[in-house]
Amino acid sequence: MGSAIDLRARASIEDQSGRLDIYVKNLGLNIKGFSVDVTTGNVRVQGEPQEALLATRYVSAVLAEFEVKDVCVQVESDIPLAAGLGSSAAIVVASLGALNNHLRLGLSREDIGTEAHKIEKRVQDGLGSPIDTALATYGGYSLVSSKAEPIDLPELDLVVGYTGKPHNTRYEVGKVQKLRACYPDVVEPIFQAIGALSIKAIYLIREGRLEELGGLMNVNHGLLEAMGVGTRELNELIYAARGAGKALGAKLTGAGGGGCMISLPSPGCTSDLLIAIQQARGKAFSVRTGCQGLRKE
Repeated sequence: MGSAIDLRARASIEDQSGRLDIYVKNLGLNIKGFSVDVTTGNVRVQGEPQEALLATRYVSAVLAEFEVKDVCVQVESDIPLAAGLGSSAAIVVASLGALNNHLRLGLSREDIGTEAHKIEKRVQDGLGSPIDTALATYGGYSLVSSKAEPIDLPELDLVVGYTGKPHNTRYEVGKVQKLRACYPDVVEPIFQAIGALSIKAIYLIREGRLEELGGLMNVNHGLLEAMGVGTRELNELIYAARGAGKALGAKLTGAGGGGCMISLPSPGCTSDLLIAIQQARGKAFSVRTGCQGLRKE
């Protein structure tokens, strides 16, 4: 099960003659902003070229899919890159939404969700999950089996801790797949347990049984750790959240190997939780789940 959060990615498009540019800012990078000429790969503003090209590859894929030329695309995001919070999906969906509006392509929300998943999966060499692009498109909550299915649940307030260390989704997913292939009798029950936890979490959120939900978050983290996707940095934030932060539960999010953890605050203890994560050398911020997806601003 997954949920949209109230951090947003934004994209806008303007016509220009003879150039195809992408301008990126506020993506949690170590630079303030840069522009990339997609045709030549030249970086026009100070920054690390490889980091710039990595950040723009999803937008480039959207433009290539529709054979777009002579435009400048501006992208900014509240979501850190490679942190397990669905930043790439949000950027793809925002870019598709802006392109649909600018060129009057007539794409429905369902079309945008389908195209976004196809593009993200292609950029990630077949590893893209439909859940992130579905959440970025439709918002709310979704349960994924063979496809993302929306679920009606109340919003929740969570606290995110960011290690500052990006993860490599392709590497982490490949590592788990290799472990699963070598030891299916050991790893398959872990996947089944994680699936059962997701189903149980739906009922606990719906019924407001947050203490039990927090307990299952802790169990979920233990199962993910068993598959080797945890890190020391993530665990430091998680145990700080559960201890001094008084969180009801805390776990890593995304593919692991770095990135972010999420925690469920005890009533009235959000400030304690934010401070505890910061004291454990993490970047802490509050988010709300079940929020709106694609929209025109």
